[in-house]
Amino acid sequence: MPKPTPRNNEVLIRIRATTVTAGDCELRGLQLSLGLRLLVRILMGPTKPRRKILGQEFAGEVESVGQTVTRFRKGDRVFGTTGFGFGAYAEYLCLPEKSNGRALARMPTNVGFNEAAAVPTGGLEALHFLRKAGDLRGQRVLIIGAGGGIGTFAVQLAKHFGAEVTAVDSPGRQDFLNSIGADRVVDYTREDSTQVSESYDVIFDVVGKSSFSNCIRALTEKGFYLLGNATLSSKARGLWTSMRGTKKVIFGAAAQRSEDLVFLGGLIESGRIRSVVDRTYPLEQTPAAHGYFESGRARGKIIIAP
Repeated sequence: MPKPTPRNNEVLIRIRATTVTAGDCELRGLQLSLGLRLLVRILMGPTKPRRKILGQEFAGEVESVGQTVTRFRKGDRVFGTTGFGFGAYAEYLCLPEKSNGRALARMPTNVGFNEAAAVPTGGLEALHFLRKAGDLRGQRVLIIGAGGGIGTFAVQLAKHFGAEVTAVDSPGRQDFLNSIGADRVVDYTREDSTQVSESYDVIFDVVGKSSFSNCIRALTEKGFYLLGNATLSSKARGLWTSMRGTKKVIFGAAAQRSEDLVFLGGLIESGRIRSVVDRTYPLEQTPAAHGYFESGRARGKIIIAP
């Protein structure tokens, strides 16, 4: 691909690190519901994709800026998201200085490119949903899928906001999840945390694999059920549940805003949260990186380095 040239309102970024996200894998293999699959085929190209480059989050350096850009200058270290535009699996990327559905900010000063690239998608997703649950001080929060890219930030942010956090994930992750702030860790292969006598003020299912009925029963009367990967069925049931009673079901795409990325960067600089990186692959080993992500064994984020 030719090296892009920024428009007047754009920033040209040299990508130093990007990641594997669920969105990258789903788009690559069209691992979507039938309705979404047909829509993506229409938008992206009926026989082959018009957009050739995946990648939704990144960290890098500003190489040049357009004439009307005021927030960034050459040499700035930045991190951000491309939203549904993708394109971060490349050496260079042009992004508007300000844009809805994308986020761009200066990197925290105390982390490298790999750690910064691991923040935007997972951090913004976790922040978006936890804010929907209101004041978390003293609340009991259950996070299902706590060891992944979104879950690791959800655990840390919930703890930062004052919650008592129970983390649910696969075997062998107790020490790791305790180290990032979980008060209690549940191995889902040995215990169903939604079928015990305890109740939770907030249940955040990051991966979308929990039992809807069990989670609703496990909520307190004014509790929140946060669905990070809602199916069509769970959306319909969620709307009905929210309309009929005091328990609320929240779903939908997270807003990707630069101001929220700045907020997360501040928490990282102050040492309140951190990104978790599992492995790093060179760009030419992207298939292996996707394979490792889809194996479900990753703790935190998988980095791809152009």
